[in-house]
Amino acid sequence: MPYTTPDPDEEDDLDRVPAPKPVHYAEQALLGALLLEPARLADTGTLAADHFDNHAHANLFTAIRTLPPPDPDDHAKDTAWLNQVLERARPHAPGLNASYLHALIQFCPQPKHAAAYTRMIRADHTRRTLRLHAERLAHTATDPAGPDPAAATLMQADALGRALDDLAGQFAPHPGSLPRTTHSGDVPRQAGEEELDEERLLLATATAYPANVQQMRWLAAEDFILPLHAALWQSVTALVHRGDMVDPITVLGEAQHHRLLTDSLTPRDLMALVSTPAGSPEYWGEKILQRALLARAHTVADRITAYTDDPANTPHQLITGSRRALADLNALRTRWNRATSPTPASTTSAPARSAPLPRAGPPHRPALSTARTHR
Repeated sequence: MPYTTPDPDEEDDLDRVPAPKPVHYAEQALLGALLLEPARLADTGTLAADHFDNHAHANLFTAIRTLPPPDPDDHAKDTAWLNQVLERARPHAPGLNASYLHALIQFCPQPKHAAAYTRMIRADHTRRTLRLHAERLAHTATDPAGPDPAAATLMQADALGRALDDLAGQFAPHPGSLPRTTHSGDVPRQAGEEELDEERLLLATATAYPANVQQMRWLAAEDFILPLHAALWQSVTALVHRGDMVDPITVLGEAQHHRLLTDSLTPRDLMALVSTPAGSPEYWGEKILQRALLARAHTVADRITAYTDDPANTPHQLITGSRRALADLNALRTRWNRATSPTPASTTSAPARSAPLPRAGPPHRPALSTARTHR
């Protein structure tokens, strides 16, 4: 059959979309092939109506699949079966008409290429599915209204993982390859006063209760927003893991070895920062780790969205790239599970992690008396 593009003036409004995507034409070609040669339905495999991007096309496909196929000889002589298809689909897509069905038939270049058109439709469905899951993950990770944002975010990550497994099973095995998409990189996390305050409190309580820090290997320097706080955490944990004595003075000495003292961070400032504990190290550590978990989830969602927005990526590249991105989140999830799993009660005098001590205001760098700093 010769390939002819339907005249826009003769097409129904269903085909009048701004800058149609390639899948729009693949859907038209497949439906045209099935309307002309209904036996080609066998070439579509497990293709389902929800794989279609266009609502009317999905309903046409449903009608074709649910109606008994016509006798080939009878179908070549009359339009009875086409009328049945239209009658079955129109209640769900009122804009359909007979002229559009005939336009679809004329549009199909080669009915025998139905399997190729099907693969294009399934590929675009994969792209849309992953984008939808990424959007849900990003929304959940930034939704402040939820009672347990970490749990809700990890549930969305699990749903994304299941979708990836399902999509991977729909395509023939293929050597994994990463997307060619150039990613702009992770967006720097915004440091609000509340977040910085929590990091300061962790450093102070860790200095006051170093025995608790020994059990906090689930917290990493990369979880902190402020690089200085990350470096100070490394100073505290270095002392703890070496078995050295920990107090504001020894932390000061370790910080000096790490070249953390500058004109803007004097010894007095640093000792003041780690000298005002409130609550327990575990409590503040979990708060910091949760923020890092949610931030990582949002970064993963952005990366997957970028992959799906690049039309050059194949389904295999989308799946491989998305799995690699999700693995970054799962690595942090492992640490989160270690942090929040039940542990034996601490034998130190630090307050319970679930009940931080109240404080009148942010304890960042309070002034120290002259009597304590000059002897």
